[in-house]
Amino acid sequence: LSAFSALYNGSFGSVNSIANTLSKAVPLLFTGLAFAFAYKSGLFNIGGEGQLYMGALASTAIALSMGNAPRYLVLIAAIAAAMVAGGLVGAFTGFVKAKLQINEVIVAIMLNYVATLFASYCLNGPLKAEGMTPQTELLSEHVLFSKLVPRTQLTSALYLALVAAVIIYFFFRKTRAGYNIRAVGENRFAAQASGVQMPLTAVMAMAVSGGIAGLAGMTEVFGKYGRMIDGFSPGFGFTGIAVAMLAGNNPFGIILTAILFGALDAGSMKMSYVAGISTNMVMVIQGLVILFVATPNIVRALAGRKGAASRG
Repeated sequence: LSAFSALYNGSFGSVNSIANTLSKAVPLLFTGLAFAFAYKSGLFNIGGEGQLYMGALASTAIALSMGNAPRYLVLIAAIAAAMVAGGLVGAFTGFVKAKLQINEVIVAIMLNYVATLFASYCLNGPLKAEGMTPQTELLSEHVLFSKLVPRTQLTSALYLALVAAVIIYFFFRKTRAGYNIRAVGENRFAAQASGVQMPLTAVMAMAVSGGIAGLAGMTEVFGKYGRMIDGFSPGFGFTGIAVAMLAGNNPFGIILTAILFGALDAGSMKMSYVAGISTNMVMVIQGLVILFVATPNIVRALAGRKGAASRG
């Protein structure tokens, strides 16, 4: 009771705690949406981490090169650069899957290493600021996202994430392209028979997925750090997979699960020093949540196999 009380107070016990929870939920919301978008087409985008780093790198480089340009121009260019950079990584994965029939999980895992290590090279080389830490120069204050709560890391990037969730929801519900992607994910043979171009759909789904993941990196740089730092992501791309799966890949559900995971992360430090429980316990809780959500599907699958075997 002491541990969970401290966890709750650290997550929702004050305005600053709530702001901290929401700020930690923002990158998880983007990476969760990215995974869900690809999953709707039947593809498993496990490359969100690499796409996130490429989005952060491209947006930071663009912002630094634009100097003292007007704020709105810098932000628009940075958002576009992040989506293009992440989208190119995702599109390559989709292209390899569509044309060469190579498993997208294997390609995405390898590209994670390529992207993160390339970003590390840039931060230790051509983009490195003075000093020992591999990081870029600070961005101008006027181009950063505005803070919603003073002295916290919660910025207007939250609005961008919520808008992205709404757009994705209506994209799949109200557009022909969204219907085609869902059709491919639910039954690719029927979709192909109805005239859906499978290779184009796969490439497009992975490109958009990568672009959304790229925004996660951009918003971390422009919302929290004011510069790109090597290793700034603790694994947002992988945690986003759990966030999306827990929400059933529903964009509005992803908002809630991202907040849940953000709350666990935000409250872990207070739980640690109040109750003396390691912050690693939060990862255990997250794993148990996913396990219990997945259990009914596992049971149904095992029951189906047992039934088929008994009939055979």
